[in-house]
Amino acid sequence: MDPIDFEHLIRRLFEKIGLKSWVTQASRDDGIDAVAVNEEPLIGGLCIIQAKRTKNVVSAETVRSVAGIVNDKSASKGIVVTTAWFGKASWDFAPRNRVELIDGRHLKALLLEHLGIDALIGLPKPPPGWQTRDLS
Repeated sequence: MDPIDFEHLIRRLFEKIGLKSWVTQASRDDGIDAVAVNEEPLIGGLCIIQAKRTKNVVSAETVRSVAGIVNDKSASKGIVVTTAWFGKASWDFAPRNRVELIDGRHLKALLLEHLGIDALIGLPKPPPGWQTRDLS
């Protein structure tokens, strides 16, 4: 799946979950791949989404960048979605900075639950802490 198709898949997923969402333009998007809006009065707001279709760990710099965009755009939260995984620095940083992380295992489960897609996560080997079954 090419990166643009992946961004549209993530948009569809968030729509199915119940958020209004759209994909941003390909250039001059400030690093934002999609935007979602939760319209619930008490817990809703604007969500900035970064979609990373990769076979490698998503850098902590990427997560910090999304947190900066969340602050700059006065968004409620940022969400980084990947087919791969995050390192300890990202998992430590994200909750303190209104960023939610969705790794490949979680994404696979969400796609199956909400879109009925039994996705194959194409990584060359299981990341640290994953099992082979997490990829297939």
